[in-house]
Amino acid sequence: MARKVKETDDLPKAKINKTSLKKALRIFEYVGEHKWKLYLGLFFLLLTGGTALLFPMMLGNLIKTIEQKDFTKINEIGIYLIIVLSLQSVFSYFRIYLFVNYTENTLASLRQAVYAHLIALPMSFFVQQRVGDLNSRMSADISQIQDTLTTTIAEFLRQFMLVIGGIILLLYISPKLTLMMLAIVPVVAVAAVVFGRFIRKSSKTVQEKIAASNTVIEETLQGITNVKAFANEFFENARYKKSTQEIIINAIKGGKYRGGFASFIIFCLFGSIVAVIWYGVFLASQNQLLIGDLISFILYSAFVGASFGGIAELYAQIQKAIGSVERVFEILDEKPEDIDITDTHNNTVRVNGNVRFEEVAFTYPSRKEIQVLKNITLNVSKGETIAIVGPSGSGKSTLIGLLLRFYDPEKGILYIDDKDAKNYSLTALRNNMAIVPQDVLLFGGSIKENIAYGKPNATISEIVEAARKANALEFIDIFPEKLETIVGERGVKLSGGQRQRIAIARAVLKDPSILILDEATSSLDSESERVVQEALDKLMVGRTSFVIAHRLSTIRKADKIVVIDKGTVKEIGTHEELMNLDNGMYRSLSNLQTQLL
Repeated sequence: MARKVKETDDLPKAKINKTSLKKALRIFEYVGEHKWKLYLGLFFLLLTGGTALLFPMMLGNLIKTIEQKDFTKINEIGIYLIIVLSLQSVFSYFRIYLFVNYTENTLASLRQAVYAHLIALPMSFFVQQRVGDLNSRMSADISQIQDTLTTTIAEFLRQFMLVIGGIILLLYISPKLTLMMLAIVPVVAVAAVVFGRFIRKSSKTVQEKIAASNTVIEETLQGITNVKAFANEFFENARYKKSTQEIIINAIKGGKYRGGFASFIIFCLFGSIVAVIWYGVFLASQNQLLIGDLISFILYSAFVGASFGGIAELYAQIQKAIGSVERVFEILDEKPEDIDITDTHNNTVRVNGNVRFEEVAFTYPSRKEIQVLKNITLNVSKGETIAIVGPSGSGKSTLIGLLLRFYDPEKGILYIDDKDAKNYSLTALRNNMAIVPQDVLLFGGSIKENIAYGKPNATISEIVEAARKANALEFIDIFPEKLETIVGERGVKLSGGQRQRIAIARAVLKDPSILILDEATSSLDSESERVVQEALDKLMVGRTSFVIAHRLSTIRKADKIVVIDKGTVKEIGTHEELMNLDNGMYRSLSNLQTQLL
């Protein structure tokens, strides 16, 4: 049966050198007060290796009592063997317990530090990263570090101790036999490891082919309507047949490799053991070696051979762990935003909501060849509703991103209440803002938890009042669990209009000075749009509101409508003023939408 492929199997390795080791040792910055557990665990590791090396020698001494016909020591040696085994068991328990204890505490600190740092990073970082890659660093990479700190390093040191100690004791027992053993057994053991790794790679290929065939099944069944509508049953059957043929080819090839590996083990590995025993018996027949020493030698040889093979595999795991540490610390080395995430922050610094963009220009760091905003100047007074319209890619969302300080202008200044926005702390500034987006993202908890996201320390009465103002109570009260109703992943158990009203309730609860509505009703049906728009109208009263809209009928009452095209402000005015402009862009857009209705 093929070995199950773990998520850590595909992790790349790092070369072990002075630089990589220095980076890897940064992990111990997170050990904290648990460092003593590491040192004590290493002490028990030393004791475990020492007692393991005593066992073959004592067993050989037990056999010697027969050769030397000194039966008085049989019980004494037997008792010592039991004591050594008992001590080794106790030492192993404490070694494993202490290593697991310090590892889990260290990794908990590391996980918390990485997550806290990750969510404090600027938007410029996230637009250049894939969520799957970041998840992998938080899961697969840290799991690899966990395995390494818990078992791999300890096992590597133990195996290394057994190799060195075993060879010293082998030389003590018989230098001639040791030289022969070192010429054969380690080479065979390392070859077995390399061969075994090759076989696992072959097994992994089979697993990947099986996964590919399952993908065919999944796609076919999910799209069964299309399959039958296009009469493509033959095509899909041929596709699946081709996929299964690839499984057969790779599986048979893997079977050949496994057969060859079995032959290699039987002939070479066991053959080398036979050769060592044969030469040992020959030396014993020449009175150069006692049978008891031969038994000890065979056991030590087995220790050394197994440890040689184990060290090669463990070294590969350590290489992966060092690579994982480097990838995790790449996140920690990114410069975060200047925000404080140690505590919940109430809106203590209240702004009035006067906003001014003065000659603002901006280019995304990842697309420096395209200037998205060009010398934007815009004045918005407290309590005004500003609608921002324009073609896709004109810079509307970028303007909002600057307002939220997801990015800072490369030129010009953004003023909030006649004060440079950079002079506010990010936490204080964003606490004065709320956004209701087109695609509302709800977290997988309850309705109450999602509304309270706008003010985590809100009371139940505050949450209920926010839901009422958002026209959300009318559907919340229908659910048996009411506010405790679970919304599902991304809010899938709620309709689009219901999700929008939860987002509005969240904004109501936050009580922002500046409100941002990003296509908040564009994807709703007429009835849902009416209910949501009513809630939005109530929410906008007394607040500075920025409304991004493609559906121009929703912004006719705005105090100002700003038309942006290719990063510049083309027109500013009320609906009536802009409709009276000959050849105006807003008038053209409005007329076009009217014709399409």
